[in-house]
Amino acid sequence: MKNTHRIAAAFAVAAAAIGAGAALVSAQDDGASQTATLFPYDDAAVVAEGQTLYESFCASCHGANLEGQDNWRERGPNGRALAPPHDETGHTWHHPDLQLFQIVKFGTAALVGDGYESDMAGYGEVMTDDEIRAVMAYIKSTWPEEIIERHDEMNAALARELGG
Repeated sequence: MKNTHRIAAAFAVAAAAIGAGAALVSAQDDGASQTATLFPYDDAAVVAEGQTLYESFCASCHGANLEGQDNWRERGPNGRALAPPHDETGHTWHHPDLQLFQIVKFGTAALVGDGYESDMAGYGEVMTDDEIRAVMAYIKSTWPEEIIERHDEMNAALARELGG
């Protein structure tokens, strides 16, 4: 199976995981169920914690300034995808919060399956769910307002699709 097909399959699997993640959304009391937004990017304390965690766990691959690895759209010498940027030039904001959460928690290979190999390990055994959300809140807080609005619209559309 071509890598592009595996990646597409990964997002199909992630979509199923998102359905399972709907319980996360519906369990929240702060109105997040209306938007399916899990990342409190407007909470300064959470963003600060997320930045510290990002520097510890993510920056070595995704860059200190969220810039990703050089030539990230190419394959590395080991045949695996390089770490993409998490700033507005990358594709992180093209995916809803629930999917991003699942990727960070379980790792890309676990979501893609079928023997797909990735350097993006899951961090569910290293960070708590709240810490993962904090890292993603930090990342999202750096995006331009226009990108945040588009991302929020995507989350709202997903919430409607899930019945939230």
